[in-house]
Amino acid sequence: MSPAARGRLLLLGSAVSFGLMAVLARRLASTHAFTAGQLSVIRFAAGAAFSLAAFRLGLARYAPVNRRLLWSRGLSGGVVVVLYFLALARIPAGEAGLLYNLFPVIATALAVPAFGERPTVHLLLALLLATAGVALVLGGGTLRLGLGGGEALALGAAFFAAVSAVTIRSMRATDNAATIFFFFCLGGIPVALPFALDPWTLAPGPWAVALLMALCAYAAQVLMAEAYGALTVPEAAIWLQLTPIAQVVLAVPLLGEVLPPASLLGVAVGVAGVAYGSVLGSRRAAPPPG
Repeated sequence: MSPAARGRLLLLGSAVSFGLMAVLARRLASTHAFTAGQLSVIRFAAGAAFSLAAFRLGLARYAPVNRRLLWSRGLSGGVVVVLYFLALARIPAGEAGLLYNLFPVIATALAVPAFGERPTVHLLLALLLATAGVALVLGGGTLRLGLGGGEALALGAAFFAAVSAVTIRSMRATDNAATIFFFFCLGGIPVALPFALDPWTLAPGPWAVALLMALCAYAAQVLMAEAYGALTVPEAAIWLQLTPIAQVVLAVPLLGEVLPPASLLGVAVGVAGVAYGSVLGSRRAAPPPG
């Protein structure tokens, strides 16, 4: 399997893991088992614990090199999580999700001056098609966007997520995915702690679901960081648009939600955009001279 094909497979796994994480978080939030800040702290603390266990057991290697970028990624990632959960507390999930999932588009723009990764026309068309699919999936034909504080928070989360994506792409030349995720958790804990001061539940059921949510986040982040070692930011941006699609599809069996016709159409459009970009989006190698 080529490095690019492996990277795409990793991003597919990352999208499904992120989607499952979001569904479990929504289930916990809907039952008021944990606040958004508490879920953030659990995600970061459990992720750090999973990382330490993996390092100890030899399943992953702790090898920090570019500590400045590692801490930058950790802090920016913490800001992303907090801003997104705050947005979800103020505006509908579909609206927040659509605005937040603009981050692959922003990351593609940031990658041009950062790495000179200019997307092909096919890649841009594929990204637009996948983004349109996400809009249909999350909107379900009824999405109405405003310009209030919740929308500003979601857009802020999207911007910092794009910065994080570009930072990860830069770090993959020196640091492995497991180390990047570990610093993401370490940097995120102090950012999230001020939002987790409410009384904590002691019920074992919600804690079991919360730890499963954190395990999904661990898998999603490590797979995504690993994939950035083989893919450009523009191509990864297309595959990342599968995340909200996976989230909505998984919510049907796990939360009993119903997909309206517009969302079903959006799934098809989004998947078509990803397939189109994978087949035609890469630049062809120049033919050998002579």
